[in-house]
Amino acid sequence: MNKGLLCSCLLLATSVVQATPISLDYQGFYQRMKQMNKGNYSLIDIAFSVPKANGCVIESGSITTEKRNYPLTISNDQRLYIPFDETLKSERALINLQMKNDATRCGVAMQIRAKSPSRDYSQAALSELATQMDELLKQMQGFPMKYFAEDIAGVSFEFAGKAQVTIDGKAQQVDGIYRLASDEIRALSKISFSETPKVVSPWVKSS
Repeated sequence: MNKGLLCSCLLLATSVVQATPISLDYQGFYQRMKQMNKGNYSLIDIAFSVPKANGCVIESGSITTEKRNYPLTISNDQRLYIPFDETLKSERALINLQMKNDATRCGVAMQIRAKSPSRDYSQAALSELATQMDELLKQMQGFPMKYFAEDIAGVSFEFAGKAQVTIDGKAQQVDGIYRLASDEIRALSKISFSETPKVVSPWVKSS
């Protein structure tokens, strides 16, 4: 399995092939969240979202069972805040998305990311964050592939625009995305940013 695909664009229930509106089984989301909750991953979270490429714009969303209808919280960048709930699984809930345009080229992406991005990290803190990301990615590949999977290449920091990154007193300007390789993480003492990153996620090189 391509771990880059698993990290940043895991399609649940394959690509969405229906026109608007669309419905996805809750169970697929539940199983991914269950894998994370079973481990000791206090620093990371799983984010589900619908990329806006190809005109994939969400107008509204809901979670439904045969008897109930619940609101689905969706952020401006189209992250889906899906609860981890055994009852929704047992009642075979559906995640319903009302799309503005034709949804035949849309999909749901999954990304592992830091729960609470920080403006600065010590070497120990960043190493522990990277370790948790790496372990969860391997667990999601299942047996026996997790034993043959390569480690993540490092950690990626996403900013709203330009930002300053300072490593052990040496500053540099970055624009949008800054990636720090695993060997660079091991070598530094401290890293800080002029603003808090929007997203901190695993850096996975495509195979």
